[in-house]
Amino acid sequence: MNNPVSLQYSRSHEWMSQEDDIAVVGITDFAQHELGDVVFINLPEVGDEVTAGEAFGDVESVKAVSDLISPVSGTVLEINEELLDSPELLNDDPYANWIIKVENVSDTEELLSAAAYADLCETEA
Repeated sequence: MNNPVSLQYSRSHEWMSQEDDIAVVGITDFAQHELGDVVFINLPEVGDEVTAGEAFGDVESVKAVSDLISPVSGTVLEINEELLDSPELLNDDPYANWIIKVENVSDTEELLSAAAYADLCETEA
């Protein structure tokens, strides 16, 4: 699995990168692999509050519907509207296709490094 060292990871298989005071959130390579072909995504609205460890949307694949769990708390600044028409982009490159951007970020203490996340994935594989 591909786990870029520049990112931080949640135990629920989302990634987060920080750009100034903005968190960019997506799903990991492990998550998209486990989901299979993604066919639909349900996203929050700009201005919605997200809470670390709680669902902010869901993704539907040919296998199942899975909640998207926020790795941080904050306010949704932007959603990736391209995913609404082409959710399969998450399968093509989950790290290039972010899901939401969050401002006023807090609750980042539980995030994992790439190495710690790789260890977690090994226990779940």
